[in-house]
Amino acid sequence: MKFSVSDLIDQLPKQETLTLSKLEKGLGLSAKADKEQLRIALDALARVGVLEESESGISRVEDESLIEARLRCSSKGFCFALREDGGEDIYIRDNQLNHAWNGDRVLVRITREGGRRRSPEGGVQCILQRNTTSLLAQVEQQNETLVALPLDDRLLTAIELPASDSAHLKPATEAVVEVKLDRYPVGQLAPQGHVARSLAVNAGPEADLDLLLTKHGLRDRPTAPKATAKGPDEKGRDDLTALPTLVLQLWSSSEAPILPAVSLEATDQGSRLWVHAPAIAEHVGFGSPLDLFLRELGEALCVGESWLPLLPSSVSKAAAFKPGSSAAALSVALDLNADGQLEHYRFCRSTIKADAVVDAKALQALAERKPKARTTPAALKALKDQLPLLEELIALAEKLRGLRLSAGSIDLDLAMPAIEGLGELAIPEPDESRQGWLVQLDPAVSTSALLRECVLLAHRAFGRHMATLELPAIYAHNPAPDAEALNDVAKAALALEIPLELSADGNATAQELATAFAGSDRARVLLQQLRDPLKPVTLATEPGANTLAAEDQGFAAWCCPSLHYADLWNQHLLVLLLCEGKDRPSVRHKTRVDIASDSSHGVIDWPLMTASQLAPMEEGLSLTLLNRLNSRARFTSELQADALAMAQARQAEPLVGQTLTGVISGVQSYGFFVEVPPSQVEGLVHVSSLKDDWYEYRSRQNKLVGRKNRRTYMLGDEVEVIIQKVDVLRHQIDLAVVLPEGYEEYDPSADGHHESGSEPNHESDHEDGED
Repeated sequence: MKFSVSDLIDQLPKQETLTLSKLEKGLGLSAKADKEQLRIALDALARVGVLEESESGISRVEDESLIEARLRCSSKGFCFALREDGGEDIYIRDNQLNHAWNGDRVLVRITREGGRRRSPEGGVQCILQRNTTSLLAQVEQQNETLVALPLDDRLLTAIELPASDSAHLKPATEAVVEVKLDRYPVGQLAPQGHVARSLAVNAGPEADLDLLLTKHGLRDRPTAPKATAKGPDEKGRDDLTALPTLVLQLWSSSEAPILPAVSLEATDQGSRLWVHAPAIAEHVGFGSPLDLFLRELGEALCVGESWLPLLPSSVSKAAAFKPGSSAAALSVALDLNADGQLEHYRFCRSTIKADAVVDAKALQALAERKPKARTTPAALKALKDQLPLLEELIALAEKLRGLRLSAGSIDLDLAMPAIEGLGELAIPEPDESRQGWLVQLDPAVSTSALLRECVLLAHRAFGRHMATLELPAIYAHNPAPDAEALNDVAKAALALEIPLELSADGNATAQELATAFAGSDRARVLLQQLRDPLKPVTLATEPGANTLAAEDQGFAAWCCPSLHYADLWNQHLLVLLLCEGKDRPSVRHKTRVDIASDSSHGVIDWPLMTASQLAPMEEGLSLTLLNRLNSRARFTSELQADALAMAQARQAEPLVGQTLTGVISGVQSYGFFVEVPPSQVEGLVHVSSLKDDWYEYRSRQNKLVGRKNRRTYMLGDEVEVIIQKVDVLRHQIDLAVVLPEGYEEYDPSADGHHESGSEPNHESDHEDGED
C-alpha cells in the first residue's frame, strides 16, 4: 500500500471536510488498485470511529478519548503506549494489542484510569503506522511451517516464511537473516515474510555495522532529491571577518556534521560572546523538495566510526567554516555582564572568517602547559596567536556552566566508556537535545563542553526572542522532574546510608541529589538511578520551560542545523525575520525598531510580516511534524544505545569464563545486574543461580537478602562474577556470582519453599515492565 493510515489522517484538516478526489490527489494515488485500497481503509476507519463520510466529503471525528501514541514493549510481554502529547504512559495488555507491534504508531482508548502507583490501562483501536518493515531473525522449522523468529524479543511473534527459504536454516552463532514483511497479521492469519539476505554474525566491525543498520532499517536509506545548494544573498550581511573567530571541532570524520564557530570581545560591562551558525537555511529553500526530505530524516545519525548525515554533502561543503576563508553565517551577539548573566542580544546575517580550528588535542595541550613555559607544544602552534582568546573563552564557559548548574540544570558523570569501535559516538553532541541531563565535562579539556555552554546560551536567546515576537518557532521543553520520583531516589540513597540534606518540606532537588551522590563510593550507580526521573526533551509549538538549559521563558535550537531538522526550521524563521520583517509600522514613520534584538521587546505593535509571508511556516508547523521529529529523536537515542550495547558485548566476548569484580547496578525480584569493567557492560545474575539460600527482594532498600545466611546483594556493592555467556545480537550477558568456599546448597523444601526467588510484588501489574 502506498500510504499508511497516518498519512491518510494527516491529509484531513481538523474540523474541515475533504473531497475524495482531493484526498486521492494529496496521497498521490492514480492507479485503480491504490484507490481501491483507499476505499477499504476509509470504510474501516469509519467503523472504528476515526473519521466519517458525508455528501460534502471526508472529515476527522473529534474524539478526545482516542489518544495518539507509540507502542513500547518489553521482552517480558509488557507493553506501554507512549503518548505523543506528553501525557502519562498507558499500559496495554497483550489481549488489547490488536496485532500492534513494538514501535507502531497507534490510536489508544483508555479503559481504566490510573492511580498513584498504577498506570492507566487501554486498548489499541487502530494502527496508524507500522514501524517494522524488515527485521533480523533466526530461521527455524516448527513442525510443517518454516518461520523467522525475530532477534528483537520485543516483537512477540513469529513470521511465516516460504519453504524455499529453508536454505537459511543455520545456527544463530553463524548467521542471521534479514526478513522483509509481506503481510502483517490479519484476523487469525499469521504475519508472512521472506528472507532478503543472510548476514554473518562474527565477521568483524563492518559486519557488525551492517547488522546494526539492518536492525534499524537504515541500510537502504532514501536518497536526497537532486538539488543545487543555493548561494546566500550577500546583500544586508554584517561584515564580521575582522572578528577573531574559532571553530571548535568535536568530530573529525568526513561526514560529521558542521558546527558553529565562536568569537569573544571584551566590553565595558563584561563581554560579548558571538555564536556563528552555518547558514544552512540560506542554502536550502524553505518548502523545497530537499527541505521536505530533510523533515522526514529529522536527525544526523552517528553509528560509531561513521555518520549517516542529515544534509547532502554539497550543502555541507558549501556552508562549512574553513580557516582563512570567508563564509556566510547566522550570528548572535550575546552581551554578558561581569558575572556571566545574559543582558542583551542581537541576531544578524553575517560574513565571518575563521582564524583557526580548536580540537580536543589542543585543549589537552593547553591544560597541561606550564604557565611560564617558553616553548609552544606542537598541538598549539597553529593556535599561537589565538591562545589568549581561547583561554578567555574557557574561563567564560566555566562561568556559564556554574550559572546553569546553580539554576537547576543537571550534569551527570555518566560518560560513555572508552571502547574501541565507539568512535565519535563517545563524544557528546554540543546541545544533547534528547535527554534530560548533560554528560559532565570540563570546558578546559573538552571542545564539546566548551561549545555546549555557548550554544545553550544562543538557543536561550533565540527562544526568548521568538516567544516575545510570537513567531512560529519550534521550542524545546524540558520540565522539571516529579518530586515524588526524586524522593524515591532519595529514599534509596538513605537506605544505603548516603548523607542527604533535605529541605524543610522533606524534598530534595535533582541538583542536590547529584551533588550528594558525587562524593559517595556508590556515585555511579546512584547517578544511574537519578537519571531515570529526569524527563527527556520534547519539541513543541509553544514556548515553555527548559530545565536542562536553565531557561524558564523559551528555548529554541537553531545553531546545529546539520544535526537536527528542528534547528534548520528555526533558521528558516530567523532568516525570514531578518530579511522580511517590518521594522516600523509604515514608510511614513521615520524611526525604525531593531527587530533583530531584544531592544524591540514591548515596542512592536504592528504585524512583523504579512500573512502570506508567514503562512507557509504557520501551516507547516503541525502536530504531525512535531510528532515526527520527536519520534526521530527517540529513534536516534535507541540507535545509539544499541550501538553502545553491541560494542560492550563484543568487549565482553573474550572474557567468557573469567572471574571479574563488578558493581551491582540494579536489583530486581528476579536477580541483580552487575556492571563489569572495563567496558561497563551490564550483565544479569539471575536469582535462580544463587544456590546457597532463598533470597527475598526488598525494593525499598534495593537489595536481596538471604533467608538463612542473611547474605545481602545491595545496589553499589562490589561482587565477584563469572561471565558465562554473551549474546552479542541480543546484548545479553549472563553472569554467575562467585559464592564463598564451602557453601552448602540451599534446600528450599526444608522451609516450605520450592524455588529460589522472591515473593511476587502486587503493587503494580507492570512495575518491572520496561527493560
